[in-house]
Amino acid sequence: MHVVVIGAGIMGCAAAHALAAQGARVTLLERAVPGAEASSAAAGILGAQVESLGHAAQLEMLVRARGGYAAWAEALQSETGIAVGHRVSGVLKVARDENEVVILAAQIEAQQAAGLRAELLDREHALDVEPELNPSIAGGAYFPDDAQVDPPALLRALVTAVARAKVAIRSGVVVRRVLVRSGVCAGVLLDDGVLEADATVLAAGSWSKLVPGLPESMPDVKPARGQMVLLDQGAAGVRTILFGRSGYVVPRGDGRVLAGSTVEFVGFRKEVTVGGLHAILRSVLELAPGLATASVSSFWSNFRPYTPSGAPLMGPSDIPGLFLATGHHRNGILLAKLTADTVADAVLRGV
Repeated sequence: MHVVVIGAGIMGCAAAHALAAQGARVTLLERAVPGAEASSAAAGILGAQVESLGHAAQLEMLVRARGGYAAWAEALQSETGIAVGHRVSGVLKVARDENEVVILAAQIEAQQAAGLRAELLDREHALDVEPELNPSIAGGAYFPDDAQVDPPALLRALVTAVARAKVAIRSGVVVRRVLVRSGVCAGVLLDDGVLEADATVLAAGSWSKLVPGLPESMPDVKPARGQMVLLDQGAAGVRTILFGRSGYVVPRGDGRVLAGSTVEFVGFRKEVTVGGLHAILRSVLELAPGLATASVSSFWSNFRPYTPSGAPLMGPSDIPGLFLATGHHRNGILLAKLTADTVADAVLRGV
């Protein structure tokens, strides 16, 4: 079976790798270079429980995705020699006042009832978990099993893995149209002609909806710009991922601290703005005031693929032969392996 995958970010590479591992002949198409967009600019938070707060319907899916990550990271390192930075660092969601404590308490109770580890902490115990935390907080929710990965390293491992799996990677190509014949997707039209395929996987991130030839029933996917800042705190400092009301701090364990992020619906304007940086750095100092002495290493922005429903698009579409792996918004890194396996099963076994 020949499968064409449109988009060579982490989602497309993961899908191509899973398909090739199960015997498919795969061609991976990318208009730029693999991982040029959101994949290399993400925070890499595997925040299954913290991201489920207020989105309880996604809890089981996100926890299942997190549960498979350690084995996937180990398998990729064994296959490629590249460590992807998987680390169970925990996540602490901060409550700034008693009203937020009450809300977190109810959410934690629901997660505990589902058999998950989660703790409601008062100020003193929150500071025990993260001594660099702002002492003016009211408390917090601690999720010790939430984790992180380094997206650029993950991308390098996946690109190496798909190349070793003999996936045909074609960079610098533009898909002119998804071909649908007699109601069935038959491949894609490129500048140099038709590329026939038994199955086509759309993994083009925020650009997915812009690929010509898609069915009208294809759910909307639009770009949500996120600005990010990389700090250097030196050898010691914040050790736990911190979530605040409007931002987060992700310590990499080597002195680097990733801070983000804005959520802006401004089309495809890839800009870093004064307002965006101000909002991120203000959130950083509200969470961990000691980071005021950290140096700013770099900053950037990119686009997360957002769906109005808030749910990712993974699996068969309304058109036979066309499969979806997009619309993951903030959880693309977390859901990459689960999506890849879901798509591979749908393509190769119809499940």
